Amino acid sequence: MTLWFGDTKAIPTPSRIKGEGNTLNILQVIEDAAIKIAPGKAPYFIEAHIVKVLMIINRKPVGRVSLAKALGLGEGSIRTLVKHLEKAGLIETSREGIVLTRSGQELVSNMKSRISETTEVPKSALTVGAFNVAVLVRGVAESVKAGLEQRDAAIKVGAHGATTLTFRNGRLSMPLTNEDVFRELPKVRDMIISRLTPREDDIVVIGSAGDRLTAELGAIAAALETLKAK
Repeated sequence: MTLWFGDTKAIPTPSRIKGEGNTLNILQVIEDAAIKIAPGKAPYFIEAHIVKVLMIINRKPVGRVSLAKALGLGEGSIRTLVKHLEKAGLIETSREGIVLTRSGQELVSNMKSRISETTEVPKSALTVGAFNVAVLVRGVAESVKAGLEQRDAAIKVGAHGATTLTFRNGRLSMPLTNEDVFRELPKVRDMIISRLTPREDDIVVIGSAGDRLTAELGAIAAALETLKAK
């Protein structure tokens, strides 16, 4: 389930985060950071925003204005998001901008061992939107059924849908079919494999939408949904 703001809940402390390599712990920290922590109007951000902002800050220090542009959120939502991540012990503010704490670095390192950075892929017969963004999830092919859960998770965050591909026996394919879906799309297949470097039992989820950001959030939401199901 993609978690929107709801019941008031305690934000995790750095002691809970430090050294947590377990996937369930990573997901819990992300989920907790996306929950309203005080009475009042619920800001508009979701778990996928949390993942994206941590990936951004992991690359280099960043300011709130840059985060707002990258996430498509207003000033108030960014202020609340930053407050949540500070209370979680994941970020802090320095002269250079917002940076990850040591706990934040550990969380992102563990997270990146399961979820890749995103990459844009061209529109094709496999996708359902003008903009398409792919993400790789490690070792979860067994959790994928027909790809409907991933599609629905993407739709819940505003995307048009998601295409799920499994990597088995050195080949990308759609669930429940032996058809070579890349027969007419070898360049797209080669691009995905080159950029995401899948291994046996990994999956690739392509989020599709009318804009790049929503497609990316759809892909991340679908990836998180898959990890929760594992």
